[in-house]
Order: sequence, then C-alpha cells, then structure tokens
Amino acid sequence: MAIKNNKKITFPYGGVHPPEGKQTKDMPLERSEPPATVEVLMAQHIGAPAVPVVKRRQEVKKGELIGEAQGFISANIHSPVSGKVKRMENRIHNPTGKPAAAVIIDNDGEDQWAEGCNEEQNVSDMEPQSMIALVRQAGIVGMGGAAFPAHVKLSPPEETPVSDVIINGAECEPMLTCDHRLMLEKTQEIIQATRLIMKIVRAGNGYIGIEKNKPDAIAAFRQELEKNADKNIQLLPLEVSYPQGAEQQLITAITGREVPAGGGLPSHVGCLVHNVATALAIREAIQYKIPLIERPLTVAGTAIKKPGNFYELIGTSIQHILKRQEVEDDMKLLISGGPMMGVAQGQTEVPLLKGNSGILAMRAAEIGEQRACIRCGRCVEACPLRLMPNMISVLCENERWQEAQEEYQVRECKECGCCAYICPANRKIVHMIKWCKAELAAAGA
Repeated sequence: MAIKNNKKITFPYGGVHPPEGKQTKDMPLERSEPPATVEVLMAQHIGAPAVPVVKRRQEVKKGELIGEAQGFISANIHSPVSGKVKRMENRIHNPTGKPAAAVIIDNDGEDQWAEGCNEEQNVSDMEPQSMIALVRQAGIVGMGGAAFPAHVKLSPPEETPVSDVIINGAECEPMLTCDHRLMLEKTQEIIQATRLIMKIVRAGNGYIGIEKNKPDAIAAFRQELEKNADKNIQLLPLEVSYPQGAEQQLITAITGREVPAGGGLPSHVGCLVHNVATALAIREAIQYKIPLIERPLTVAGTAIKKPGNFYELIGTSIQHILKRQEVEDDMKLLISGGPMMGVAQGQTEVPLLKGNSGILAMRAAEIGEQRACIRCGRCVEACPLRLMPNMISVLCENERWQEAQEEYQVRECKECGCCAYICPANRKIVHMIKWCKAELAAAGA
C-alpha cells in the first residue's frame, strides 16, 4: 500500500472551509415522477458532441441510443423515457452556456426498456475490454461535474499503467449531499463497483476516500469492508477542506504523489479517480447494461420550500424540478451544480445534464462590488495549485491573455473558486480566468 499511517489525510497546500450548509444530508434519495417531456442535449460531456440518430415522430424506448458519440473522447446519449420524438432543435439556452443540439421526447408513461437494456450480465469471467465496451456504449461520464467520458479513463496508455483506484466520496462542495446519500444507501454496490474498476485497469490497490463530516458513511463502509474482508480496498477518512474532492488534490492527499503540471494525467502517477456516482453508473452499465439516463441530484437553497435528494431523469427541465419542490417567488440566484464551482443560470427552462449534481435556488446573491486588487495575497495562500490568482486576475482585467499563460500558467487553474471565495475585494477571479481561457482557445483556433 502507498498510504502512510497518518491521521490527517489531506492535500498539502491551500484550500478553504466555507460553511457546509448540508441541510439535506438526512433526506434519503427519492425517485421523482418522470416528466411529461424530456429535452436531451447532445453536448453534455467533455469532447465532441454526439450526433442525433433519431428522427422527428420516431418511437423510442427507454435506454435507446438517440445520440452517437463522435470519436474516442465523446459519449453516447440515450433516451431516458419511452415515447415519441417531438422535435429536434439547436438549444441556445442550456446549463453549459453554449448552443447545442437537443432531442425533445414526449414521455408515453409506459416506461418500456429498449431491447438489450436492463438485463443482468455474467461479469465473473468478463474480460476488461468487454467491460470498457459496455461502459462506452452506456455513455457513462464523470458525474461529479467534469463529465469526462468514463471509458477514456478506464483505458490508460500502456506506458502509464494504473496501480491505485481512488473512489471519491469527499463531496466537498457546500450544500450538496446526493453523494452522501448514495454512500449510505448503496454502500455494498459502491464496493462492488470499486472491485470492477480495479479489475478493468488491473490495479492492485483500491481506496475509498470520505470526508470526516460524513461519519455515518465512514461507519457504513468500514462495516461492509470488514464483513467482506476486502484487503485490497482501504477506507480513508479525509480531513474536511475544500477542494478535497478535486482529482489532483485527492490523489496527493491519498498517495502523496502530484500530477505533473502542463497537461499531466492521473495515470501518469499510477492513479485513476471516479466519484461514487460515476462508479455506480459504471457498475450498472457492466452488470445490467443500463445506460446513463438518470442521476442523483440535490435540490436545495434558501428559495426552495421542499429541499431534498432525488433520482432525476437526464433531460428533465429545471423549471419542472423547481415547481415540484416549490421555489419562492423572490428567488434571485439559480445555480446548476454547487455554490463554489456551479454555473449560474439565466433562466429556468434548461435541461438537467449528466454532470449536474445539484440545483440551488437562492433568495439573495450578496456578492458585493468588485474593487481593485489590494495585494493581500490571500488568494495565493488559498490556491491549492500554488498559482498566483492575484496576478492572473490583473492581467486578465487588462486583456493580457498571453502573459497570463506564459508567466502565470492560467490554463493550470481548475476553477475551484477558493481565490474568489477568500478575496476581500470581491474580485471575480474565476470569471476572469474563464474569460482568459476562452480568449486563448479562440486565438489558438
């Protein structure tokens, strides 16, 4: 094992501890009533958008392929309901902020699975490549927010083999609790998923990292692992610190290794990381041929009368969710995701994506007026990647994009939001960094 016997398992530099606000942690996951219509985007993952393979008025079944992946780094898209394709359109307004093709399907309420879906498979003798193929067919992507195609992670280059599989149960974002509920309600299944992932990449070690603010989840996994005598899977209680669940920080906290800057990948240090929801989706794809058509979701915030955790179909309108959970009339801020890394939404008529872990509706958004940088250095102290957000933000403010990259490596930023959270001058540092990256990408193109 690569783990040192250290009581405090955390990343070594930076981080913040915002108020946790996890009021829904004791609310079990509920299965929502399917909506009458779903709007399924073809671009809800990193990589090339899928291309629709259905036509208007076509009958489709639950789990049927409706969007085909384009290239290796892409993901298939499936119908979350049985019904009829109502129309296809280029959706301008969606959580990604970019125009994307969408397939709109009227739900017939029959809940009929497509042929070959939801059928148990014999996985005991299944080869790794066959399992990866099932994950790819099922369109599994990272459900912690990144939405990176899972089959790509499960296919590391031969020159960088994976020795350590890390299952991310940190859920360090404030207010979000759906992963916490999964860990309590699907403990055994998550451990089974860990074994499957270890088998696929031929890793000798498995680690399940859970922040210490979830003692019930830690106790559940400890009991299950001891009962099954899983010597190759180790439970690791993590210190409570944001962004403990970020891939690079989690790898360093658990193994002591650092992912190389400048495009380094976890496999370069022998690691593979999946969050608990993604691990479960991988298991569902391999063992039952179930594609990614629903996800766990936390609905919370000061403007929500009925907060909770739900299994929600991909493509469900956020407006539908807000109406069902009774949003207050004085809602001022709507966030898709968590409060630190989520994306503010300009309207409610947008569909739920595979990578959305939360819908937060807030009564007030007290951000404060942005001022000039006061050179206090707090953002530098808080940055877990040892960047200089103060200098980057000043250069971005003055549209000096190349200098921000050449002198301060702006592209290394993972946009965790620690800098903006801690800034006493209320500087919109992450916003400026995103702007800079977009300008650099446009110049490169």
